[in-house]
Amino acid sequence: MDIILKQDVENLGFEFEIVSVKPGYARNFLIPQGKAVIATTKQREELNKILETRKAEESALISAAEAKSAKLNGLDVKIEAKVGAGDKLFGSVNNGDLADALVAAGVEIEKKNIKIPGNTIKRLGKNTAKIRFHRDVEVDFEFEVVADKESIQRAEEAAKARAEVARMDAERLANANKSEETGFNYDNPLYEKKPAVKEEAPATETPSEEA
Repeated sequence: MDIILKQDVENLGFEFEIVSVKPGYARNFLIPQGKAVIATTKQREELNKILETRKAEESALISAAEAKSAKLNGLDVKIEAKVGAGDKLFGSVNNGDLADALVAAGVEIEKKNIKIPGNTIKRLGKNTAKIRFHRDVEVDFEFEVVADKESIQRAEEAAKARAEVARMDAERLANANKSEETGFNYDNPLYEKKPAVKEEAPATETPSEEA
């Protein structure tokens, strides 16, 4: 179902934008709360009239949005997070975390205008979010989720512990092999060396004189 938004709606769109949603979502939530109307022919005509009267204002909004989006060019954003086993996070990273990171980097953006695939990130690595500054200004922005200092330190300590355990195991194995090699002493007087017995060939019978 196509609807016209009457205000900004997080993860959906901006005011005056025409979007497609499930009928139940529109009829049970958006329309009753006054956030949208059904995009009938009449409502579309009304929308065009509103946008025409707001033409100058919309142009200014688009210019400001493009200026903000330009700040994303070459911007390297890394979000630190606590890490558990492997690359799995304790908790998750969402659009609010990215919004905070962008604001800290000098880019004004509200979390409702950031769309992350799956809504949350639960592993380390690079991700791409869709950032919208206006109905007509949208940018795919790549950022990275990295381990925080505490997680890095914990991982290094765990690696050192594993290396120490491996070293001790190898040392015990070497000592055990050495003990087996030296434990049986052939010079021990309790061990009697017996000369090898030479086997004699069986005597052959010589023919008798009578024969």
